[in-house]
Amino acid sequence: MFVVILLALATVALAAPSTDAPLRDAPLRDALRERTEALRNSRDVRPGGGVIAARRLIPEFYESRGFAPVWTDADRRHALLTTVRDSVSHGLDPADYQIDVLDRVADAAGRDPRKMADRELLFTEALIRLVYHLRFGKIDPRELYPEWNFSRSLGAVQPVQALEALVRADSLHDAVERYAPQLESYRRLRGALAAYRAIEARGGWPALRPGPTLRPGERDARVAALRARLAASADYVPSGTPEPDLFDDGLRTAVIAFQSHHGLEPDGAVGRLTLAALQIDVGRRIEQIRVNLERLRWVAQDIEGDYLIVDIAGFSARLYLDNRLAWQSRVVVGRPYRKTPTFRAVMQYLVLNPKWVVPPTILREDVVPKVLRDARYLAENDMRVVDGSGRAIAPAAITWARYRDGGFPYQIIQAPGAENPLGRIKFMLPNEYSVYLHDTPSKALFGRSERAFSSGCIRLERPLELAVLLLDDPAQWNAEALQKAIETGETRTVPVERRVPVMILYHTVEVGDDGKASFRPDLYDRDAEISAALARPFRFSPVGRATKAR
Repeated sequence: MFVVILLALATVALAAPSTDAPLRDAPLRDALRERTEALRNSRDVRPGGGVIAARRLIPEFYESRGFAPVWTDADRRHALLTTVRDSVSHGLDPADYQIDVLDRVADAAGRDPRKMADRELLFTEALIRLVYHLRFGKIDPRELYPEWNFSRSLGAVQPVQALEALVRADSLHDAVERYAPQLESYRRLRGALAAYRAIEARGGWPALRPGPTLRPGERDARVAALRARLAASADYVPSGTPEPDLFDDGLRTAVIAFQSHHGLEPDGAVGRLTLAALQIDVGRRIEQIRVNLERLRWVAQDIEGDYLIVDIAGFSARLYLDNRLAWQSRVVVGRPYRKTPTFRAVMQYLVLNPKWVVPPTILREDVVPKVLRDARYLAENDMRVVDGSGRAIAPAAITWARYRDGGFPYQIIQAPGAENPLGRIKFMLPNEYSVYLHDTPSKALFGRSERAFSSGCIRLERPLELAVLLLDDPAQWNAEALQKAIETGETRTVPVERRVPVMILYHTVEVGDDGKASFRPDLYDRDAEISAALARPFRFSPVGRATKAR
């Protein structure tokens, strides 16, 4: 697995190799050769009490350079130590790179060739681990989500040559930083991590006593604590000398700002849900940011050029063309018991005035029970039953009770129209989940703060604008032409000109243009398993699995 660590090091600027005496020290080279041969032969090698996981790459690297050492220069060693300690700014843990062992051996080897060789292995191991984690994440997402199909590729870069370029870079810290996602969203999250750690260092924020809903204009002894809580998280900026127990307009504005950044209805009142969000301590918010930095490391390779991102937890979709935001929309996603999956696919075509083929889960759990309660249900919803050849089947000829638990042998199709659940247009990105993006007649749901109401597919608030951008044919498919085609009522399939990758992601923290972190409810309870995996000690999986192509 470690041969996929050093993706792009061939692009790092090279510096002249050191020519000081230790590099020509034959005893040290002999000791390095002996230690790397032991690694290659799978013997138990624990230099300085540390563990070496890159048992293939490290021997190849030192063999390629005639066993010349890398870390004989004290400044170079301390540059790596500084870089390892700075991994906390990425939400990573220096302990995963054996920082205590590195500190112990950094200046303790003297002129002992064996101790110097052990130090070489430990420092190179730490560099490899850190670069790998910055590039791909500490956690392999495929261990949590077997269906994961985002990129984890080395490309054509030779890892040994790339590692050589890295250790010769003028600035080791800068060269390592290039492996982290070069995304504005990642940079902003790192800034939020630093800001919330500073809040923690100042003592965090005060807890609020439970009680009835606090509303603007009311007086309550808890108002002073509420004001202090919002000031600690920079949601409230004091102005003048407010009355301690009065819920005034300034505090109301701060509460609305807090609610807007925490996925809550921005009504200005501190009810049960708002109080629960206020009570979450700063340590948990820090952990939430760390989890989402890891999520960005998983997908950063795919975020380039033209792409469409659907953020499940953020209830949003955004289209980027040439890395610039071209369109965005609120979305409705799957309920917690009918989750929208995370995956990557490519947009292929649109369907205007689509028919709706009822999916098996909805058929079993929703439609069949409704037909059993009311035999008129299908007719009232413009639905018909067809067999595999498309031949109509009379609903009265079916013994519906037989299919309460599944096994229905036919399809149920709803005709295009104003009440069709897919609305007037759907966006097809072939995938194994039969998940797609579509219009909806249920527009009122977009006014909710939390929008998990679908059975897994993604409903768009602004589908026609997206269609025009993807069709990318102003002469034939401008907004007016698209609307006219829809108004005919004819079902029509239209290939898109822009076959953009579509990434269905799940991020519970995002930092906006205003620099404020928005914390979303963990709709599908996924943060905890990532947090737990980040907390586990470093673990090396010797077999790298190829990403499943779709």
